[in-house]
Amino acid sequence: MAVRRVRWFVAVLLAVFSLTVLSFGQAKAAKKSSAKHPVVALETTMGTIKVELYSDKAPVTVKNFLDYVNSGFYDGTIIQRVDFVIQGGGYTENWMVKPTRPGIQNESKNGLKNSRYTISMARYDAPNSATSQFFINLNDNTHLDPPAGGWGYAVFGKVIEGMEVVDKIGKVKTATKSVQGTPFPNVPVQPIVLKSAKVVS
Repeated sequence: MAVRRVRWFVAVLLAVFSLTVLSFGQAKAAKKSSAKHPVVALETTMGTIKVELYSDKAPVTVKNFLDYVNSGFYDGTIIQRVDFVIQGGGYTENWMVKPTRPGIQNESKNGLKNSRYTISMARYDAPNSATSQFFINLNDNTHLDPPAGGWGYAVFGKVIEGMEVVDKIGKVKTATKSVQGTPFPNVPVQPIVLKSAKVVS
């Protein structure tokens, strides 16, 4: 009888141990999955750029960007500015402004810096005015980071593939273009089109 009780006790312990290990493994996997950063492929006429988005650091900005991506908003837009950044996401090939949703909360104080190859939101002077336009930093643009007590430009990801494409775009010839009487400086002479933007992982 005593032997049976010992065997039963050992069996119960093994079962509890197995369940604990299984639960721990599932929790670890869930944590890993939830911490995964989305990756978006920006296919341009000069090559494809893949950006990893930091949803843990800039949740509002990443959600906003992904909403535009998933709706097909960026498909067929142009890169309209190339100087110390590559900026796009607002104009069609014939320079029509695409209608956007309201501006979002500025998340520039998230600890991320406007260093080379990072992707950030473009905006107007008002801190919470970013909508669809974004830019990729060609240099370490520290002047775009928030000053003490002020607002900067929110970094929400970084280029992980296609740095050579970024560099190639950064070297294109630019000029000032007049659009309905408004001058736009640093516009690529040869149009660069963002053919598609898709979530790839």
